[in-house]
Amino acid sequence: MQHRTNQTGFTEFELLEHLPALRNFARRFHSSPTDVDDLVQETYAKAIANAQKFQQGTRLRSWLFTIMRNTFCTKFGLTRREDVGLADDTALQVSVPATQEWSLRGQELERAISNLPDHHREAIEMIFIECLSYEDAAQRCGCALGTMKSRVNRARLQLWTAIDRS
Repeated sequence: MQHRTNQTGFTEFELLEHLPALRNFARRFHSSPTDVDDLVQETYAKAIANAQKFQQGTRLRSWLFTIMRNTFCTKFGLTRREDVGLADDTALQVSVPATQEWSLRGQELERAISNLPDHHREAIEMIFIECLSYEDAAQRCGCALGTMKSRVNRARLQLWTAIDRS
């Protein structure tokens, strides 16, 4: 491969040596390998097209990451706004499900939680309602981490049994 330098001073080789890092960074935005490849390719195309904007003395890798992030954000913003062809097609519109059943199930869950022993109810509330980590919940209760995990597991089983019977 020739190491041609463009007007800005970076070579094709320098661009390509950042390929693995760009692929890893693209995986933060997409799970599909095809989408990852497309984003990397578009990033390189924009970098080459805008090579004159690269400033000597800055990091090429950071510049490429910025191009990739901006490319993704621009595309994500456009796809979030555009629902081409779906607005007029009523056959594709989802009907609104009845809320009564979910309301009843919610009441069943509340009753089942209120019937739990205090230490199990407290564990469920801290982990699933307050979104505390197991470590923080255990520390707040003054118990071992394993104890907190056991309480949550037992509470989940009790809730499952109580709700499954109703």
